[in-house]
Amino acid sequence: MSNPADIVPFAKTMGIKITEMTMEKVRGEMLVRPEICTAGNGRGTPSIHGGAVMTFADVLGAFGGFANLPEGSSGTTTSESKTNFLTAAPEGQMVYGESVPLKVGRRQSVWQTRISLEDETLVAVVTQTQIVL
Repeated sequence: MSNPADIVPFAKTMGIKITEMTMEKVRGEMLVRPEICTAGNGRGTPSIHGGAVMTFADVLGAFGGFANLPEGSSGTTTSESKTNFLTAAPEGQMVYGESVPLKVGRRQSVWQTRISLEDETLVAVVTQTQIVL
């Protein structure tokens, strides 16, 4: 499949790749590049910036909301997002995300995204609400 995230300029800039997209699940991956890291402050390897983690999760949840739009809807947008940061993702590693719906309704959907390293260590858990436009 071509990368659906390429239609969203910011997602493309971030290097987000959607690897699976259904009504029940959206998966993706993103390389932790220097451009999306914190400075490191001389304390070892730089790691992914919190804003990059939140952007990754937001894109995955938004595509899930889009996949579940009721007929006649014009789109979806994030109305709320909460992130629990659990561990760092070092520069040079790939992060993987999986977003699943907690509830899908006519006017909104709620998505939970788990972002992890290749060894399945959790980097963050994000819960977001997508409203139907």
